[in-house]
Amino acid sequence: MHQLIDGERRLGRSIETLTVREPATGDVLERVDVASLGDIDDAVAGANEAAGELERLTFFERAELLHSAAGRIDASAGEHAEQLARESGKPLAAEAADELAESAEIFRLAAEEIKRLETHVLPSVDPHKRVFTHRKPNGVYALITPWNFPMNIPAELLAAALAAGNPAVIKPSENAPLSALALADAVAEAGFPPGSVSVVMGRGDIGQALVSHPGVHGVGFVGSQTTAEAIVAAAGMKRTIIEASGNGPQIVFDDADLPAAADAAVFGAHFVSGQCCVATERLLVHRSVHDEMVDRVVDRTERVALGDPLDDATLMGPLNNETVAARMDAHVADAQALGGRVLCGGERRADQPTDLYYELTVIDNVTPVMDVFLDETFGPVIPITSFDTDDEAFALANASDLGLQASVFTSSLARAYRAIDELRSGTVLVNEGTAFWEQHPPFGGASRTGTGWGRIGGKYTILDMTDLRTAIIDTGERA
Repeated sequence: MHQLIDGERRLGRSIETLTVREPATGDVLERVDVASLGDIDDAVAGANEAAGELERLTFFERAELLHSAAGRIDASAGEHAEQLARESGKPLAAEAADELAESAEIFRLAAEEIKRLETHVLPSVDPHKRVFTHRKPNGVYALITPWNFPMNIPAELLAAALAAGNPAVIKPSENAPLSALALADAVAEAGFPPGSVSVVMGRGDIGQALVSHPGVHGVGFVGSQTTAEAIVAAAGMKRTIIEASGNGPQIVFDDADLPAAADAAVFGAHFVSGQCCVATERLLVHRSVHDEMVDRVVDRTERVALGDPLDDATLMGPLNNETVAARMDAHVADAQALGGRVLCGGERRADQPTDLYYELTVIDNVTPVMDVFLDETFGPVIPITSFDTDDEAFALANASDLGLQASVFTSSLARAYRAIDELRSGTVLVNEGTAFWEQHPPFGGASRTGTGWGRIGGKYTILDMTDLRTAIIDTGERA
């Protein structure tokens, strides 16, 4: 499959190809061209040529094009939802179809937000001066996107970039690049200036070459903390939006609605097979309700159907790749060696077409020295840790260098506000699980953590992708 460079599908200059396999079956889904450095040069040059024309479009003209792109995503949703399910491993009916609908809605939201972009008129000490602010595009963006939401995350970054007037070059994950290419095709066909969007394929070296390219002015990245550090080092002084990993705690106090808390914990662990930055990475439970909570979690876990992503009955598909599966193996083994008790799952299911079907796993007696507590597992696991006091609960929740989303279940308004104030997390949810997400609120890491900076969601990404400037006019009027 060819790349999209400067508005056209074309064969890459490199003779290398990447093989995209279905996690569910191991079958070859597609072979895609790997970009060369020359391909990157062409994509970036095309983006810079498009930049002026894109910036000159009015906000309302850009909005019309964004709506057109959304319509094209909707028109091909059935075909591309199945492709997304096949390349990612996520269930078609339960997850992939929704991702297509949400991706289209993200473009509609960006279209409406850019029409409402506000700046300010400011007072001046000089009565002859008029002061106001305005926003300009930051320039060409490199968008480095992961495989767990192969269309949604590129959409979040690309829609905001185009709304703000920035051309973009996408480097999707080599594990699931096809959905990003389909998204870019829809955008190119919507009528944006040629070069406004390109897609280059490859592994990490291609991403690094793109990020460090002198013709790139901004970087949007969603992925692991390790990769984020490499990207920040390569980006230098470029404008960046970095969303890099989570280790989401869900705290369940003794006054919690336990059925709702159990539902949220299990959903957050099996959604995208746990391969989600807002998964239920740590379940912290007050000791007085521990036994009842564990029983409820185990009961719900046993109802989650693991199987073929194309089967409507499937709620959880295979893991996307062996790297994630191996980390699950290592974290489960480490927890068991240090005294953790596996109550459900704990291994790969042997009766499946590939070795990537991992059972939804519940581990009790988890302590803060275990890898499954300390690190983002990024797999279908619910590690359970008990606590006795509120102070202990908040300390355990903050015992991580990651801070994306945290959840608290309580009927106490005082506890809820304390959680909002004290948890080092970009978002704190009260009586809702860590996996809750909507398209328009600001989403990203907390300061003093390693999760990154900038915000994804609605107008907030547009604000990060524009340059706030000030204009001062002397009217020349004198007495």
